[in-house]
Amino acid sequence: MDIFESTSHLYLVMQLVSGGELFDRIVEKGFYTERDASQLIHQILDAVKYLHDMGIVHRDLKPENLLYYSMDEDSKIMISDFGLSKIEGSGSVMSTACGTPGYVAPEVLAQKPYSKAVDCWSIGVISYILLCGYPPFYDENDAKLFEQILKAEYEFDSPYWDDISDSAKDFICHLMEKEPSKRYTCDQALQHPWISGDTALDKNIHESVSAQIKKNFAKSKWKQAFNATAVVRHMRRLQLGTSLEGPSQLTPTSPCHGHLLPEEEEEEEDEDLGNGEEESCKSMIFYTDSFKKPSLL
Repeated sequence: MDIFESTSHLYLVMQLVSGGELFDRIVEKGFYTERDASQLIHQILDAVKYLHDMGIVHRDLKPENLLYYSMDEDSKIMISDFGLSKIEGSGSVMSTACGTPGYVAPEVLAQKPYSKAVDCWSIGVISYILLCGYPPFYDENDAKLFEQILKAEYEFDSPYWDDISDSAKDFICHLMEKEPSKRYTCDQALQHPWISGDTALDKNIHESVSAQIKKNFAKSKWKQAFNATAVVRHMRRLQLGTSLEGPSQLTPTSPCHGHLLPEEEEEEEDEDLGNGEEESCKSMIFYTDSFKKPSLL
């Protein structure tokens, strides 16, 4: 909204967003349907399309970064936390490994150059969670979690998905497509019948979804403060290849605000990639979500 600068500080005046977090609002609802989820995703797609049209890639889209503008029942959704966002430059290549493990696209984990398609993958993961209350990829072992994501291995488990429409599942499959070139863009996703048509069902799924949200996204898990910088100092030489070969050295109580952190600052990406070469990203760590597959009835 405004900027003030002193001799030692730069002050950013941000827009006030007071409506609370997405999960809180869903849990507090007494009635929640596929159509509600569809309308939420429609707003997110509109916002991310605007960012992409401006050449901005968010790179850390997840439910915790989706906030309601106000407490009004019909409040709009706002996207927050642009700390990892990147402006695409002409001829530049993004390859810095960053994001939150459960929401990061396969090409990022594979340390391949990537594009704005990584945001579309994350929207697919968010859509999945909004319809069942648990994440599509979950394992306490980092290696197994990464393997699932790299292979794009996820299921629509019974009974949680029994009452969800085929159209919703089709929508998710097009966003959570392993191959970035085949993955839906925001424009394509906005044209899908589940978003633009009337295929989203009106059946109340609140009881099941809210129960799983409370189980898998408890505030005690995803609102803990965590000094990632301290971990980087102590584990700076840990390579991604090492973490993929064995179980995580982090405790199961690691909070859900996990990020894949590069060793160097983001600014170095432009220097390293000015000639289109891929950044090496040799030293990085995860502190990951500790999700479990829901017990089937």
